[in-house]
Amino acid sequence: MLTHPQFDPIAFSIGPLSVHWYGLMYLLGFAVAWALASFHIKKGLSPISTKQMEDTIFYVVLGVVLGGRLGYVLFYQPSYYFSHPSHIFAIWDGGMSFHGGLLGVLTVILLQAWRYGLTFFQLADFVAPLVPPALAFGRWGNFINGELWGRPTNGQWGMIFPSAGDSLPRHPSQLYELTLEGVVLFLILWCFSSKPRPTGQISALFLIFYGLFRFLVEYTREPDRYLGTLALGLSMGQWLSVPMIVFGILLFVISARKQTPAR
Repeated sequence: MLTHPQFDPIAFSIGPLSVHWYGLMYLLGFAVAWALASFHIKKGLSPISTKQMEDTIFYVVLGVVLGGRLGYVLFYQPSYYFSHPSHIFAIWDGGMSFHGGLLGVLTVILLQAWRYGLTFFQLADFVAPLVPPALAFGRWGNFINGELWGRPTNGQWGMIFPSAGDSLPRHPSQLYELTLEGVVLFLILWCFSSKPRPTGQISALFLIFYGLFRFLVEYTREPDRYLGTLALGLSMGQWLSVPMIVFGILLFVISARKQTPAR
């Protein structure tokens, strides 16, 4: 049986300024995304220039942060945050919704694609493989914070999370998500995008596999206490993932029939 090491959430301090691990993980994720995007541009596997990529990633950062936070506020704890509006901005305490962040990123892609004279999926296909590494760093940040712990388990890999308020060994579901949504999803998308593909297929694979991985891991993740499980015994994360899977499958089939080169 393991026990969560209860990391100090503050990575380092400079005078009165404290840098939290959670925020630092986001910065590292975006840095890796920039490096991967630069690599694809050098290989000629990009519909945009380096300058356009840098501008897009800057706005994607804003989309992730604003969309992720607003998604968490609206999807998970609207009554609490409407009663404590000043807490909406305390993102260093955790509380980001992937699905809200995704909506923020999709909005950015739509605007940037229009700005550069591209179709939505031409730009979305370029951005999709850059996302999983950022997700991996984000889940590591969740683990450092000791949040989003899993459901009780009798397995030897069970971990006690003191922040859960009990001594039950639980699934380290943050690490499951890091592995599946971060590492495995990245390998799938990076390998698939290493050659020209019909427009929309890379985005479709992202939607399918992220939705599937998230849906499965949610069975090991403790449901949010303020929500519990919803209809059919599914969590909010699962219900938000179902449309991703369905739309991803439809998009993959449609794009395969068109057979339009992505680049």
